[in-house]
Amino acid sequence: MYNLSKSSFILANQCIKALYLNEYHKDLKTKLTKTQEASFIRGTKVGLLAQGLFPNGFNTISNNNFDFNKVLEQTKDAISSFKPIIYEASFLFNDVFGALDILTYDKENWVAYEVKSSTEIKETSILDAALQYYLITNSGIKLNDFYIIYINNKYVKNGELDINELFIKQSILTAILELQAEIAEKIKKFEKVLKENISPIISIGLQCNNPYPCNFIENCWSHVPNYSIFDIANLRAIKKFELYNSGVINLSDVPHNFPLNSNQWQQIECELENIEIVEKEKIRDFIKELKYPLYFLDFESFQLAIPIYDNSRPFQQLVFQYSLHILNSLDSESKHFEFLGELNNSDPRIKFIQKLIKDCGLEGDILVYNIAFEKTRLKELIIDFPEYKSPITKIINRLKDLMIPFKKRWYYTPQMKGSYSIKNVLPALVPEFSYDNLKIKNGDVASNTYSAMVQGTFDGNIEETKSALIEYCKLDTLAMVKILERLTQI
Repeated sequence: MYNLSKSSFILANQCIKALYLNEYHKDLKTKLTKTQEASFIRGTKVGLLAQGLFPNGFNTISNNNFDFNKVLEQTKDAISSFKPIIYEASFLFNDVFGALDILTYDKENWVAYEVKSSTEIKETSILDAALQYYLITNSGIKLNDFYIIYINNKYVKNGELDINELFIKQSILTAILELQAEIAEKIKKFEKVLKENISPIISIGLQCNNPYPCNFIENCWSHVPNYSIFDIANLRAIKKFELYNSGVINLSDVPHNFPLNSNQWQQIECELENIEIVEKEKIRDFIKELKYPLYFLDFESFQLAIPIYDNSRPFQQLVFQYSLHILNSLDSESKHFEFLGELNNSDPRIKFIQKLIKDCGLEGDILVYNIAFEKTRLKELIIDFPEYKSPITKIINRLKDLMIPFKKRWYYTPQMKGSYSIKNVLPALVPEFSYDNLKIKNGDVASNTYSAMVQGTFDGNIEETKSALIEYCKLDTLAMVKILERLTQI
């Protein structure tokens, strides 16, 4: 077998403790989030699509069944017979294993290609490729060049998908040649760690989330209280660890001379003294300016690395759902309207626009929570569907942000823990309302779920999940209704 793989090498580069735990204490791993699972599925899909740039290649992995010894043997045979295109060419050198996405041969030149489902070449991608180059060249293959294939986020799909326009190929040979000595040293260091009888002692730090959230965070951070210095709002991570490394972890221990802004000190004071901030005059002025009927609006969007709709780009935020509650007067019963995109391969945006225009009427303020998101999505819809510019612009001009009283700290309670997110504000103001009992509890899960459904990779109950999406989005706008009611009472 092997001591290190490409993935464990990258993991070790982030944190050698994570490397050790991953080898000997896999039981301490946190379960992958839906977002992480979606990212892995996306990477696999993009990698398979990129093979179309070099069609009819020889795949060392047959029937999607990975056999370590067999792929090495298949790779060796394919190289010795000078097959022009090899998928998943695999190499083992000094007990380090790696598989390359695409290896090509043309007139005595071997060229390597690694595919990334991102829109730029990241530092981790360079390191990944440098390791691949190290393994391939030390296995006796002289590489003429090494390319990263990544996604062109300027590509707009119109008609059949054009993978030659979707992907960008960029040589990184110069960058990875400079790293070869470093790669060899890192391998020695990482293999030495794996031979130890005890886990390395590594304190929590910036590496826990950089470049990726570590799957052992729950284990390594178990000593950190649920509410600590790491929850101080808008404080840079480097400053949080400056406190932590000086022995400060609880809010009560933050030194009085530590450079925090007024809002951050206010958060600490409110928590320690159980103080509630209510600026009634400012809240009253905010409410008095609202024009009825009031519309409470929330969008959900999703992203696709590979666009499936015409007039869309890779990783574009595509709206697929909204919830709308309407109040004709302060004392009236709210009415609810909703939209959820169909799962029939049709672009949800046109019907989204048409129903939104109808449901929003012509008068009254439209309240959203965090205006930047909805306003940006609406402006993008104008760009992509200019025929709806006039009615969408009128909707934009009616938007008002319900987040303002909380963002500006006109209302603040310790339960909000420094955050003005609706997920923190709702239980603080209206504790009888909660997202806890919903099957879908946040926007990331909603987005990934709908994305999986439209791409045909979802394996759950479609109808039940559609209902769960509707219930989640509905609670977002009902929450705004209840928050405004509470502010009015205050």
